[in-house]
Amino acid sequence: MSREEAQAKGMLIAWHAAQAPDRLAIVSQAGGRSYGELNARANRLVRALRGAGLKPGDAVALLCSNRPEFAEVVAACQRGGFRLTPINWHLKGSEVGYIVDNCEAKALVADMRFAASAQEAAHMSPLATIRLSVGGEIPGFAAYDAMVEAEAGHDIDNPVLGTQMMYTSGTTGHPKGVFRREAPPVTPLNAKLAETAQFRPGEDMALVTGPLYHAAPLALNLNFPLNAGVGCVLMDKWDAEDTLRLVEKHRITHTHVVPTMLHRMLSLAPELRQKYDYSSLRWVLHGAAPCPAHVKERSIEWLGPILFEYYAATEGGGIFVDSHEWLGKKGTVGKPLPGVVMKVVDEEGSALGPDQVGTIYFQAPAQGRFEYFKAPEKTEGAYRGDYFTMGDMGYLDADGFLFLTGRSAEVIISGGVNIYPAEIDEEILKHPAVYDVAVVGVPNEEWGEEIKAVVQLNEGVEPGDALKAELLTFAAERLPGYKRPRSVDFTDDLPRMPSGKIVRRSVRDRYWQGEKKI
Repeated sequence: MSREEAQAKGMLIAWHAAQAPDRLAIVSQAGGRSYGELNARANRLVRALRGAGLKPGDAVALLCSNRPEFAEVVAACQRGGFRLTPINWHLKGSEVGYIVDNCEAKALVADMRFAASAQEAAHMSPLATIRLSVGGEIPGFAAYDAMVEAEAGHDIDNPVLGTQMMYTSGTTGHPKGVFRREAPPVTPLNAKLAETAQFRPGEDMALVTGPLYHAAPLALNLNFPLNAGVGCVLMDKWDAEDTLRLVEKHRITHTHVVPTMLHRMLSLAPELRQKYDYSSLRWVLHGAAPCPAHVKERSIEWLGPILFEYYAATEGGGIFVDSHEWLGKKGTVGKPLPGVVMKVVDEEGSALGPDQVGTIYFQAPAQGRFEYFKAPEKTEGAYRGDYFTMGDMGYLDADGFLFLTGRSAEVIISGGVNIYPAEIDEEILKHPAVYDVAVVGVPNEEWGEEIKAVVQLNEGVEPGDALKAELLTFAAERLPGYKRPRSVDFTDDLPRMPSGKIVRRSVRDRYWQGEKKI
């Protein structure tokens, strides 16, 4: 089987296993796998699921931490023709159950670490009659290892390319499955990532920093290198110093991070950062959330021009910028790649000119157009003709570079003026006492909303009225009057999605108890 044939049938892991069966594929706290071992266990799992009645097109739900079995299920679904839905294990059991039921999963594979959620989900999902437990026992579930080991490990005779249906974050209402009736072709973003990554199988190693149930770590930090013949080190839980330790230990060449990770690594004491050798790094990809310009600039100064940024989502998109381009356009997320058509429009749908803020729309590809699973009204709301939006706002400059200002649902409207909190976050984050910040709109009888900064302080910094006043003065020196926070609150933690995006609605809602806020 040629490499092209293997890719078309979801068998790239098998192709690499045939070339180098002993090459390291997975390293994790829960064990490792060579390419040969990963391939054999994927074949066994396909046989086990097919033997239990699954057919191509059937759905498999996966509730699992970053461990080898996650990669095995992914590889099995890729070649078995199954539709895989990984699930956020931070969700409540009822929320997990909603997704398992909504995606019409016939099989549920669950990590024993999340046994309570898995059991609740199983009760809510009558179609999920195949229930497998990973890493230990879950009442009502069969043992994953026993079912897998009972099958033969040689390559399956009839591979069928599978699909993945990720669920959106669901910050409002239920999460939505992003469904495609046909696989999209290789996108311009896929091609650009491959061009810049320049993988060297057998030499390179990738570090997986985020939870694999999330689209970016799964697609860009596991599938992308693994299918290119590059092994992956899976972090069970992200930590700034541990990241540098693992980079040195495994000579990591490639990784994907979110801006919060960059900020927190930069916050390490210089002598701690200098303790580790991270000279092996050649490609650090980031996206999923806006990156404050000063964080990115300092990261490039620290690591060198090896940072690459993308703007896209589960639904689609394709904006990209390398370090050199970014330094000439600080704050940009890049330009649309060749073949990607986007526009910025006002509320009536009219295209806006340079430097005018509006909603960002992408033209949907002719093949692989997405829809929200079993939610036609939500699909319709995301499209405007042949264009779709992810709800983000921003502007194009005169040279065609895109700058993000926030999400439409996060806009603060004070005295009829639209204010975008991300740009205020960026300025406050420059204060040496600030570890993290979320700017939100809170009730104001005269103006409708006023700006409040909710701040998490660096360790050892004491909160108090004097520091509040200092932060307000700091912001006032850097922002025009209408963008200045009017008050500061301190918090021990700020809610963030695994993608790094602040769950701003959760922060804001506590101030709107009893108030009407859409």
